[in-house]
Amino acid sequence: MARIIALSNQKGGVGKTTTAVNLAASLAAAGQRVLLVDVDPQGNATSGLGFARTQLGRGVYDVLLGFEDIEQVIVPTEFDNLSLLAATPGLVGAEVELVDQKDRESRLRDALDDVRAEFDYVLIDCPPSLSLLTLNALVASDRVLIPLQAEYYAMEGLSQLLRTITAVRRSLNPDLRREGIVVTMYDGRNNLCREVALQAEELFGDEVFRTVIPRNVRLGEAPSFGCPVLHYDARSTGSQAYLKLARELLKRHGVSAPMIAEEVA
Repeated sequence: MARIIALSNQKGGVGKTTTAVNLAASLAAAGQRVLLVDVDPQGNATSGLGFARTQLGRGVYDVLLGFEDIEQVIVPTEFDNLSLLAATPGLVGAEVELVDQKDRESRLRDALDDVRAEFDYVLIDCPPSLSLLTLNALVASDRVLIPLQAEYYAMEGLSQLLRTITAVRRSLNPDLRREGIVVTMYDGRNNLCREVALQAEELFGDEVFRTVIPRNVRLGEAPSFGCPVLHYDARSTGSQAYLKLARELLKRHGVSAPMIAEEVA
């Protein structure tokens, strides 16, 4: 039965989609059956796996509006163990169409229940805002993984998200918990980066992953080639960081995580 994890931060530009794509690929490389769900209308997770948004006729939009069964819309990717529920152009208008729908906040949860047994992990890439799409992701999820950019305003965006999680737990998904916080875009030479990481550890303790994601040119280049960084440059520092993050996540869940072939010891 899959663990469903939403990757969310209401502040944009924090490495949320980069983390969703590359953590999904790293978990798949570790032998886990992974489904990546793209509920961000920008569709960057979809293109990051090699699909143009206009290439796929159906996606998460069709599932949310009840036009298609989820089993008919999930597509395999060219990467072993990794499947995709894509963002297509229709997702841009989905919120307007969902407003008057019955059970509008739980459409994604109900759909994922039908395929949950087929995967080990479902990762949901959320929009960088509080919206019906984000609510659907949080209601569908067991946990929230929070990418935290190592920069000045990081804590401000984090506090907004924590309030949202609390509100969702009170009214829509009482079982929702924080998976943890992963520090992204980290540069150890920068005093501010170090201060943000230390502040996060002081506030959240063991919730903060020990693995930090560095600033890395390869991480920025990989999406333009339609692939995770693991398949673009496996030995890059960005790739190695996400492999380590996958191992740390699996260890937290008590899942045996042997050294992945592409991982540099």
